Amino acid sequence: MDFNVKKLASGAGLFFTRAVQYTEEKLGQAEKTELDAHLENLMSRADCTKNWTEKIYRQTEVLLQPNPSARIEEFLYEKFDMKAPSRVTNAELLGLYMEGAAQEFGAATPYGSTLLKVGECEKRLGAVEKEFIQTSAISLLTPLRNFLEGDWRTISKERRLLENLRLDLDACKARLKKAKLAEAKTACEGDVAPDLNETRPRNYVLSASASALWTEEVEKAEQDLRLAQTEFDRQAEVTRLLLEGISSTHINHLRCLHEFVEAQAAYYKHCHLHMQELQRDLGRLPDAFALNSLHSVVTPGSAAEDIGSPLEAEPLKIEEVQAPATGTRKAKVLYDYDAADSSELSLLADELITVYTVPGMDSDWLVGERGNQKGKVPVTYLELLS
Repeated sequence: MDFNVKKLASGAGLFFTRAVQYTEEKLGQAEKTELDAHLENLMSRADCTKNWTEKIYRQTEVLLQPNPSARIEEFLYEKFDMKAPSRVTNAELLGLYMEGAAQEFGAATPYGSTLLKVGECEKRLGAVEKEFIQTSAISLLTPLRNFLEGDWRTISKERRLLENLRLDLDACKARLKKAKLAEAKTACEGDVAPDLNETRPRNYVLSASASALWTEEVEKAEQDLRLAQTEFDRQAEVTRLLLEGISSTHINHLRCLHEFVEAQAAYYKHCHLHMQELQRDLGRLPDAFALNSLHSVVTPGSAAEDIGSPLEAEPLKIEEVQAPATGTRKAKVLYDYDAADSSELSLLADELITVYTVPGMDSDWLVGERGNQKGKVPVTYLELLS
């Protein structure tokens, strides 16, 4: 118990001394040993790396798991070294709900059969998302976390030690300076010849003794300063080597970033393929909208003929389309677009084209003209100008 109290008192005294040193440095009342410019630049670069890595890590977590409660739960499982239970993604849950609704409404009905198809696709999308989350956690999150919780903690520890040694070095310098001033003052007093008629000639003897004591103090302070300088230089070299390792960290994170991009590209590619497959499947299902519309406007006797008429309509031939005399507009292209076939017109972002509509064309498309080129263009890629 006595040892702990002494240790606590010693720590409090050291803390107070450090506080006084920091205050005097801020006020310009004490000298401060400056680090060399190279080491200062390395520290600044390391701080920048840590700050941005932390932001990227946190936002990547949000991207992969938007639910904050789920993130906290995963964090607790990780801290307690427990395996987190498998979590159903939102897309998988939506797919399950759609399949359940299809069973209630009847899988043979147009609505029920469509719900089944869309629900199956959503479950596949959820599985792809789960695989993307797992891959991204391994390829990007884990290396970033290892840097923040491993390498950066080591760097911070060595930097704190370097700062403490700098304070010790400055304290030795201040002690040596005070000792030399006191020695010089005592020496000046000792140079005065003693007055033998003085009632107390022993003051001269005391002055000589004090001069010897201050000389000894100066020698001890110089020895402490040399030792403090050696320890400071050694720690500065250790810290410099660790900080120069930040370049290797950047290279490692660059590789991890490439892996993350590849995983994200694969995720969106699979999602696109699943959605294209879903669109093809939905196109094979009976057109409930057309059936309802035709049944509401035709007589029972002519229903069969009218239902077949849309299927017999000839496709729109772009080369035969002529621009109307009025109704053409200018449009600015928002994104690049690659034509899927000869009837479409490829687009480049920010270019201006002339657009117009023709009877019988899908409302999601317009006819676009650029010089002698003409073809269908998607409305969502355009900004119509007045």
